[in-house]
Amino acid sequence: MLRSVVTGVGGYLPEEVVTNHDLAKIVDTTDAWIVERTGIRQRHRAAPGQAVSDLALIAAQRALQAAGRTPVDVDMIIVGTTTPDLTFPAVATILQRKLGAPQGIAFDIQAVCSGFVYALSTADGFVARGRSRCALVIGAETMTRLMDWTDRGTCVLFGDGAGAVVLEPGQGEGTTADRGLLGFALCADGGKQDLLYVDGGVSTDGKVGKLRMQGNQVFRHAVVNISEAVRAAAADAGVEVSEVDWFIPHQANQRILEGVARRLGIDEKKVISTVAEHANTSAASIPLALDQGLRDGRIKPGQLLLLEAMGGGLTWGACVLRL
Repeated sequence: MLRSVVTGVGGYLPEEVVTNHDLAKIVDTTDAWIVERTGIRQRHRAAPGQAVSDLALIAAQRALQAAGRTPVDVDMIIVGTTTPDLTFPAVATILQRKLGAPQGIAFDIQAVCSGFVYALSTADGFVARGRSRCALVIGAETMTRLMDWTDRGTCVLFGDGAGAVVLEPGQGEGTTADRGLLGFALCADGGKQDLLYVDGGVSTDGKVGKLRMQGNQVFRHAVVNISEAVRAAAADAGVEVSEVDWFIPHQANQRILEGVARRLGIDEKKVISTVAEHANTSAASIPLALDQGLRDGRIKPGQLLLLEAMGGGLTWGACVLRL
């Protein structure tokens, strides 16, 4: 059987670093307050004029290089983002042009922080069925552009960045020993919209809007919903959560990461955490954490990985893959 195999990973963080001390100069907060509640110490911010497609471009180029591929090989691009360059066209088509990739499938997915997991699942529907030979799946965000810089409860949480993976079809035996994407669980509950949203839009007030969040409620739902999705994805893959080598969660808040790991009985030594350095980069956070784990040598080929995320909508999901 065909499997969708991750053959290359790449990430990119903008050059500007904004520390908690920097934020304390413009909003009523302190480094100690932010670290205690979130674990975040700094975040990266895109430069003026640097669009989300520019971040995605560098991440995509690095992923292709890691896979030993070139833009000419790419026949599908899916970008998970909630901060597109333009209302339309999709960031994926803009990226296709900037990469110099040939004509092919290109579209965006909007599931906020869950966008990368949703995009992986969507890409699997093409790659594992022989409809794509080389797919780029990217999470890319400029979340700092959605911040209300007077709201200390939200503006300290987010950063900008992009992460990308190359998916290619590979032969498998249909067992859990196969390389590739092995199982998914995706869900959404539109009834929880008011817990995390942006208060503006094209068809409402014509404005970009600012991010609004009920942090305590989001935390509660995140720990419960993510844990359920993780168990469902593991069951779909036919593995036990205890078999996983690395847990790569959406980097929203260190307390959420720890809460989910405890609920699932995952050793904290198996958790890849980048939230202190990256903050919450929404759809970009999982591929950025995956890239970090590969570059520092912790994650190795053949290991079993568990990815999960929850974002506005509310949307959430999990994925099990063998690298």
